[in-house]
Amino acid sequence: MALYEYVTQEQLAGFDKYKYSAVDTNPLSVYVMHPFWNSMVKVLPTWLAPNLITFTGFMFLVLNFVILSLYDFDFYASAEGHSHVPSWVWIAAGLFNFIAYTLDGVDGKQARRTNSSTPLGELFDHGLDSWACVFFVCSMYSVFGRGASGVSVITLYYLLWVVLFSFILSHWEKYNTGVLFLPWGYDLSQVTISIVYIITAVVGVETWFEPVIWQIHYRDLFIVMILGCLFAVTLPMSLYNVLKAYRNNTLKHSSLYEALLPFFSPALLFILSTLWVSLSPNHILELQPRIFYLMVGTAFANVTCKLIVCQMSNTRCEPLSWLLVPMAVVVVLVLSGVVQQSEAVLLYVCTAVVVFMHIHYGVSVVKQLSDHFNIFAFSLKKPSSD
Repeated sequence: MALYEYVTQEQLAGFDKYKYSAVDTNPLSVYVMHPFWNSMVKVLPTWLAPNLITFTGFMFLVLNFVILSLYDFDFYASAEGHSHVPSWVWIAAGLFNFIAYTLDGVDGKQARRTNSSTPLGELFDHGLDSWACVFFVCSMYSVFGRGASGVSVITLYYLLWVVLFSFILSHWEKYNTGVLFLPWGYDLSQVTISIVYIITAVVGVETWFEPVIWQIHYRDLFIVMILGCLFAVTLPMSLYNVLKAYRNNTLKHSSLYEALLPFFSPALLFILSTLWVSLSPNHILELQPRIFYLMVGTAFANVTCKLIVCQMSNTRCEPLSWLLVPMAVVVVLVLSGVVQQSEAVLLYVCTAVVVFMHIHYGVSVVKQLSDHFNIFAFSLKKPSSD
């Protein structure tokens, strides 16, 4: 694969000055998970590279996505009258999700334990977290499905965007304050998702068909949990922290335009994908929801990774991600009716291109920063000085 130097010299200089600054006030994280992770990291061998831990955890989420794609590609498997996902898949999903969550919690501790902390490690961790959003949302969707007692694909599309917006809020906050305030919703959601998978294996998806009380179904609680994490916790806390920095004159960007720059590309991605969903001549989201979600989630991850690079290097965020230009062309072609007969094929091609470009970006940036810091990304051995 021919690589490209996406990180500018100005950004490399900024990475040299970078100092990690994060605040975690979530009681579940502070009083339960961190003590657990402190015990777990002691089991790991000291030769194990933190980035390898991070990547392994991410691949468990990808594995969940792949397995559930095989058994429930179109999200109908949990609906009444359809062949359900086997119980062993739900057990595996619960274990894999919790393992991924645990590895995401111990990678930083392993870096400090082995004295191998670098800006690349944080970028790699948060970059993969941004892509993981679409994988755990799609996997969780298979529990309820899109049947009569489930969640419609359009509702899930907007819920995916709620999750994506919740994620980028924290990094927008750090872009403006210089401090990463870890969101409370993440830990709660990961523990809940793991438990729900295991419960599903024991009691079956039929349990979720029944209302909890009156006409309130479990799917409604699922929706309330996602919306509540954003509007009752993540968004108020982000706005409070930015306002506090403004009042203390520690805000990194004084103008409103500069402060809101990180939202321009995600907003454009939302507009483009929503136009496609709303005006698709073939109702593409109904036909290919999993592929459409993957395309949107991957494009979002690419945009977010570029924000994280700017945030960590203390450089200006670009208002437009060039990845969105070909996507805009595709949307125009679809809405104009030029490719009406091959819309699904175009979606697959567009998704493949987006995934390839994002992987190319990730591999290139990891290689560039590894060379810059004279380290191996997945080994604690030092490169030869020859």
